[in-house]
Order: sequence, then structure tokens, then C-alpha cells
Amino acid sequence: MTLTDKTGAPVHVAQQPGKFTVEVEGKVVGLAAFEDQDGRRIFHHTEVDDEYGGRGLATILVGQALEATRADGLRIVPVCSMVAGYVEKHQEFDDIVDAPTQEILDQLRG
Repeated sequence: MTLTDKTGAPVHVAQQPGKFTVEVEGKVVGLAAFEDQDGRRIFHHTEVDDEYGGRGLATILVGQALEATRADGLRIVPVCSMVAGYVEKHQEFDDIVDAPTQEILDQLRG
């Protein structure tokens, strides 16, 4: 499946250690950072370069990251507001979403 943003530009999402990246027009323009821990993938930060805002890239990035997380057999912990908002709107992930615990939040701060 070829992914495209709202302008029709091809989009590529790649998994790297500790993050998923989104590339458009040959340039990495955003990321969704995570930490894998005890069978859970904790998403703690998502960003897309301001100049690429409004093109739906964060939504594409998060959607692909969550699909990959399911394929990896891990549960989703949405600490990042973008990921939390996405899973609220996409109930197909309800079966693998865990709410962030205070312990997880403390570990991320530490």
C-alpha cells in the first residue's frame, strides 16, 4: 500500500530503535518516540516539523506505528497526547491499549 499525505505526496514510515519516523519528499520530517518495556510499547513523544503541518503526517505516522506495535505483539501505552487522541478515535486498538500508570510516568521522567 502506498501512503500519501493530504497533498498527494508519497509518505514512508520506518521503524528504528526507539522511534518511528515519517519521511516525505525524501526528508524525515517527524517521529513518534517510544520505549518498549514488559510487553508494552510506551509512546511518549510525537512531532512533525512545523513546515509540514496540516498534511496529516502525524496521523499517518501514529497509525502506522500502532499497526506495527500490534504486529509486534505488544500493547500500546499512549503517554503522548497525539497517540492518546488517536486511540480515542480508533477503537480498533482498544483491545491492546493500556492507560499510563504513575510508575510509567515516573520512569519516563527519571
